[in-house]
Amino acid sequence: MPTSETLKTELQGIYRDVLHDGSGRQLWDRGWHKNAIVVNFRKLLAGFAGGVTPSLGIQGLRVGQGSDAWDLSSPPLPTPAQTALVDPHPFLVPHGALQIDYLDGATVTATPTNRLQIVATLGPNVPSWPDANHASGNLREFGLVGTLGGIETLINYVTHSVIVKDPASTLTRTIWLTF
Repeated sequence: MPTSETLKTELQGIYRDVLHDGSGRQLWDRGWHKNAIVVNFRKLLAGFAGGVTPSLGIQGLRVGQGSDAWDLSSPPLPTPAQTALVDPHPFLVPHGALQIDYLDGATVTATPTNRLQIVATLGPNVPSWPDANHASGNLREFGLVGTLGGIETLINYVTHSVIVKDPASTLTRTIWLTF
């Protein structure tokens, strides 16, 4: 009997960031990019199937400053082994502030499918940085989080070039997860 399994279909994730200024004018659209689906997401899915309680799906989106050193070259590539953001004090966009929908192709549907769209809108003064732990509102990393056995668990992880988010701007982050 084999002791391991080769996956035939991989979980996949992509994301897109769009930044608008305080008057609503689009400053840029970075297009679609891949993100890393982390090992703990597979554990979360197994927890659902096995009935581990409490296990909850997407509970929020963590955003962080990452490391200023990433601006000197490029951010490190995310890996499936990632368990937390580099920023020890990331901001949480809670579940209630996220728009989560099923997709059929690129069309939103009420019927469950194998694809989710998660939209997080970080409006003016979100996150409320600078603060005691952050010298600016610069963003360099993010990850969706769920709950496995009552513990916050990273689902996916992305590092990216710095996003200078001033207090008046709005960042719209759209994430697609395909199962």
